Amino acid sequence: MKFAYWVPNVSGGLVVSTIEQRTDWSYDYNARLAVLAEDNGFEYALTQVRYIASYGAAYQHESTGFSLALLLATRRLKVIAAIHPGLWHPGVLAKFVATADHLSGGRAAVNVVSGWFKDEFTKLGEPWLEHDERYRRSEEFIRVLRELWTSDHAEFGGDFYRLHDFDLRPKPIAGPGRPHPEIFQGGNSTSARLMAGRVSDWYFSNGKDFDGVTEQLADVRAEAARHGRRVRFGLNGFMIARDTEAEAREVLREIVAKADPAAVEGFGAAVRQAGAATADRRGMWQDSTFEDLVQYNDGFRTGLIGTPEQIAERIVAYKRLGVDLFLLGFLHYLEEVEYFGSRVLPLVRELEADAAEQGQPARAGT
Repeated sequence: MKFAYWVPNVSGGLVVSTIEQRTDWSYDYNARLAVLAEDNGFEYALTQVRYIASYGAAYQHESTGFSLALLLATRRLKVIAAIHPGLWHPGVLAKFVATADHLSGGRAAVNVVSGWFKDEFTKLGEPWLEHDERYRRSEEFIRVLRELWTSDHAEFGGDFYRLHDFDLRPKPIAGPGRPHPEIFQGGNSTSARLMAGRVSDWYFSNGKDFDGVTEQLADVRAEAARHGRRVRFGLNGFMIARDTEAEAREVLREIVAKADPAAVEGFGAAVRQAGAATADRRGMWQDSTFEDLVQYNDGFRTGLIGTPEQIAERIVAYKRLGVDLFLLGFLHYLEEVEYFGSRVLPLVRELEADAAEQGQPARAGT
């Protein structure tokens, strides 16, 4: 099992609540956190992207520049920059990431976000496409990135992007199992699942219980198999690990009790339109409750709340279903990342080793 963390490069932390959060969105704090994270079992970090002040995130650092800064502050950590097709040209991004990859020794990655926040486009004077068109554009965007990163004479003819004998040099650093920087993608809708199966290296899911993960995995894997591909699966989770379950549950209760109702409800109204625009109403946040939206990627629903032992057992249970990576958020990052590395991760590794000794499958169905 691999682990990533949400980079707190926006103000307000990872919950829309007035509860005390000893987390800072500054670069100095984040550089310290990145070094601590790579020394406590984290292989990846994901920089968020907000372009406009909104919903508890009044201030935010841009994701690609911040990612490069964190890459230069660390030695092993892979940093994933969230980006929006429609606000980036894929050729410009491909060049930026290739440079970041060389400066970091091959540790740059991207997370392609098709877009849920209409105002970020329309208030910049950019068109807001309907849901499935946004995913068609994202799929072309990913195909163009891959073509630019791997071909000396890149060609592409699509509805949104076109290339004509384009040679990007230097190419990103290629190696065994990594022909180009890893491409992550999120989204819960049918369009998102099918797109992941066709073109993405990793599929990120919002927080989900076991049944929700099983359903999504089945869809993504089936589409990937039709194209002779394998897509790895990342799951969002907000971790509250404490010495007793009662302590952890009390923290959750306080977070929700001190939620900012206006910000939570505003966020809910903005994001639900993303799924409501789909034909089958299967998009992200469609069944999210007020409590779920206090952690804006449904992180509470994954259930990583309790003692180190309880959380480790749940993580390994998700691994058996096919989850390859956990994308984690925390209330007090520095303290809790260190607690994860010293108290939770060793138990996860013990359970994984025990399963291997007993000959259990690495994941269900294998």
